[in-house]
Amino acid sequence: MADVVTEGAAGRGRRLRAEGALKALAVDTDSPQRLRRVLEQALVFGGSSFAAVYTPSEDGELLCLIESVGVPRTLYGLRDGYALAGRSPLADAHRTGHPVWLTPRELAGSADSRRTPSPDFHLAALPARRGDDGGCLVAVSENPGGFGPDDRACLELIAEAVAFPARPAATEPGELAPGAFSLAMDTGRLDVGDHILALFGLGTGEFDGKVETLLGRTVPEDLPSLMSVVEADHMSIGDRELEFRVLQPAGPPKWLRLRGRLLPGGEGLPARLVGTVADASTLRSEVTDVARVQRLAAALATAGTVRDVSHAVVSALRKPLRADRIALAELENDRLVVTVLDPPAPESWPELWRQEWRTEWPDAPVRAMPTLAAVLREGRAQIWPAGTTLEPALADVGPGGLAVLPLPADGRVAGACVIGWDAPHEFGPDERALLTASAGLAGQALLRAHAFDAEHELVGMLQRQLLPRRLPRLPGAEAVARYLPTTAGLEVGGDWYDVIPLPDNHVALVIGDVQGHSAAAATLMGQMRTALRAYAAEGHPPDVVVHHANRLLMDLETDLFATCCYLDVDLEEGAAWCVRAGHPPPVLRHPDGATEIVEAEGGPPLGVLRQAGFPMSPLSLRPGTVVALTTDGLVESTDADIDAGMDRFARELARSDPAHLGLVADALLVEARRSDDIALLLMRYDGMAVRPLRESWTVWRVPEAVAHARRFTRRTLRTWGVPPRDADTVLLVVSELVTNALVHTDGRVRLDLTFVNDRLRVAVADSSPRTPVKPASISWEATGGRGILLVEAVSAAWGTVPVSGGKQVWSEIAPGG
Repeated sequence: MADVVTEGAAGRGRRLRAEGALKALAVDTDSPQRLRRVLEQALVFGGSSFAAVYTPSEDGELLCLIESVGVPRTLYGLRDGYALAGRSPLADAHRTGHPVWLTPRELAGSADSRRTPSPDFHLAALPARRGDDGGCLVAVSENPGGFGPDDRACLELIAEAVAFPARPAATEPGELAPGAFSLAMDTGRLDVGDHILALFGLGTGEFDGKVETLLGRTVPEDLPSLMSVVEADHMSIGDRELEFRVLQPAGPPKWLRLRGRLLPGGEGLPARLVGTVADASTLRSEVTDVARVQRLAAALATAGTVRDVSHAVVSALRKPLRADRIALAELENDRLVVTVLDPPAPESWPELWRQEWRTEWPDAPVRAMPTLAAVLREGRAQIWPAGTTLEPALADVGPGGLAVLPLPADGRVAGACVIGWDAPHEFGPDERALLTASAGLAGQALLRAHAFDAEHELVGMLQRQLLPRRLPRLPGAEAVARYLPTTAGLEVGGDWYDVIPLPDNHVALVIGDVQGHSAAAATLMGQMRTALRAYAAEGHPPDVVVHHANRLLMDLETDLFATCCYLDVDLEEGAAWCVRAGHPPPVLRHPDGATEIVEAEGGPPLGVLRQAGFPMSPLSLRPGTVVALTTDGLVESTDADIDAGMDRFARELARSDPAHLGLVADALLVEARRSDDIALLLMRYDGMAVRPLRESWTVWRVPEAVAHARRFTRRTLRTWGVPPRDADTVLLVVSELVTNALVHTDGRVRLDLTFVNDRLRVAVADSSPRTPVKPASISWEATGGRGILLVEAVSAAWGTVPVSGGKQVWSEIAPGG
């Protein structure tokens, strides 16, 4: 009860604070910012992320937006005008005089529904009347519960406090505030304050009241953007803001900032544009756009690599343009290879970019964005203002405005620069010139950087072919990897990593390093990776896999050796076996944040001793544990030994957030000293949501062997609750596979049963590598050969795989099928 009283008191306190704030604003009735400040109370007290006021148009047919606050309205699909006679929440609230409260489910069925950053948003439309006149207050909330009782009470107070701008009567010069103006849209008559006249270099007696007089004192290149402000069609969306320059008797032009909004006319009065003009010089850097281009040219002249060029372009454009995000990518055939994403956080970019451009090798096909592909074909910069319909991958980069700059170089397009804004952005002539000049400089710099990076590109291409392009999806775990070639030289290295899915929900994590930096080292690296993958797929235990790889390297008669760390992880049990061959040990980050450098006994590097031993060390993984494997390039340098490097690596891993494994990998490589190649492999073990049921039986070569196998199978299926009808099918498969193994092979035979996801798997392993052959045809006199045909007929799938010293024949049965 005390909690309820406290919550009620808090709600009343919020309403009282809202009333106090609105009463304070009611005193300032002449302020041009009053309506905006009243709306801002919806963000403070009404639980809203967006609020707006709509009023009837001059002809009485539309509800038009005149003021808004909060996030851009385009993110919620709100338009700048709604028909008063139409079926919309705003029209319904205005027509009935009652508030309309809509949930996400109700909004999803509307004609205006569209994809938004938060699909679960609530919308409120409240009538706001003043005498016979009236409009509508609109609010949006992204809170999961929508607008609570206190939110609704505060929004109703705000709707009552909204005083629509009175139909402006003719104002006499001098009645406005010093920095304010009022422009009659039908006659062009302009009333301005004394402060504005001073900014334009005019005295009170020198101004004739014509807008053309002030426009004549602006820089000619800024006139188109200024003229767009006084066009009523453009102003129907509410507030406008832009900067422009005014000519001075001496020195550079002065920057001014204009803010304005259109007030609808009515009752025989014209529509008016009202707002303020202020000196923006203090808000702008003294560096001109020409100086910025000069500085960019100087930075690009010393940029040696493609990444250096990209960072120089980002530094030159993002801050001056006040952009929210910028990406630079090279064009390789029909793919864009990203060199810089700024900001680098994946959440700052659309989902397509997160999926395709934030992988081990960040690139994406140009065809994924047709608009971008068209711009690259034309080779000319394109700019789209807020509200332009584009494919989501581009629209979400710049909901407030988007610029795409092809980067020309030597008669072709070398790449693209994509710049986006969240809030509506005006593209002035100076910005367009800056973007065009920067694109030309960046394209030429990319061409020079490619000449410098030619051998590095060859190295990267070779590494992409030798290393896995994407890591497999794992049941109950997630793995990411990174590879950084050395910057000390231009020779290819021998670091590698691999993630190998194995039967029975096992996975092998492999990382290694071949001695030296040369084509021979890279070739040997590819051979070792392939060999380890093949030995692991045969079903050998970890120590045997590494032993076979060592023997292979010795037989190759090379002077090079390799180090390796191999982990076989059981994803069902959270257990692992580790084998080291002269390589740094794994590092574990436990769920509580503590890290551990595994004390795993190791053997010598591969290719040193033919009869070397490679002992296995057990590991135990709890859900949430991160396994980190790396090469010595990350933990060893000329001024620090490997023990100190491993301790530093463990500390950095402890500070990371394992929920975002890709960001963890990136953070671990931020301070890497690139005197050697670096490979990094991380796996977070989460635990399997559904663990398979498993049972095994060793089949002895006795006359009753098949009967024993059937009895074991029947008992196991009964324990698992398999219906008798399905059990008969499984027993038939067991009889045929066990009989074939006993008749056609020698040595040990093992029967494995698995039940997971409503599928039964029967697997029979024997010591013969020969695969069973399905007969093409069988005559009616034949006494054998029908077993495999029966298995195929009753199985959803069947096949054979090699295992250590033999093969395994398996069959999957879908119960009820």
